[in-house]
Amino acid sequence: MGRRRLGFWQRFAVLLVKPVMTVWTRRTWRGAEELSRPGGIIIVPNHISHADPLVAAHFIHDAGRWPQFLGKASVFRVPVIGWILHRCRQIPVERGTVDAVKSLDKLVAALAEGGAVVIYPEGTTTREPELWPMKGKTGAARLALATGAPVIPLAMWGPERLFDPRTTRFGLRPRIPVTVVAGPPVDLSRWAGATPTRAVLEEMTDTIMLRLRDMVVEIRGGTPPPLWERPARPRTPEGTE
Repeated sequence: MGRRRLGFWQRFAVLLVKPVMTVWTRRTWRGAEELSRPGGIIIVPNHISHADPLVAAHFIHDAGRWPQFLGKASVFRVPVIGWILHRCRQIPVERGTVDAVKSLDKLVAALAEGGAVVIYPEGTTTREPELWPMKGKTGAARLALATGAPVIPLAMWGPERLFDPRTTRFGLRPRIPVTVVAGPPVDLSRWAGATPTRAVLEEMTDTIMLRLRDMVVEIRGGTPPPLWERPARPRTPEGTE
């Protein structure tokens, strides 16, 4: 959906958010042309800060697309905020319930209409101490397999200076440097038409996350750790402290 087709609440959101981001950040945008391809696209950013959805939305809007984020359904139930999110064509997901299938249907419909759907494959802000990408969840792979839509990696570095999840501190000075780079679609052609088994989806997801991780390396430098997930905290045996 291009800017010319934006509704009232979408234009309102732009007027509310973009001036703040323009003052708050000093932007290095690269690869915006990757988002200009016709038809629906699946955008997969790395997730380093609660502020990075604003940065991603700014980049995607500047590229001429309207971002449709997949978000927790609980946020959509907040009075006023949820109502506005619905009007701005954002997509709620009920995680861990049978209603999650309905969210997939909404995403498929959004892509069929030519939308730019944004899915954070990590599912949450990274738990890696140095904010490197961690092992992803399979939602983006499942959607790509169901629709054939291209998966565009979106690597970011700098939003952690706006809000650092490790310290919960905001960066309040203006013109904080942020870098966003969109890459060519991830090559998932070897799985075209495959049955969406757990193994297939995990292989696709690892391919997406490794590509995203390599792009983050190009932005920030350094050596990333292997993709990982923090193990669940072991339960304390009953009768012990």
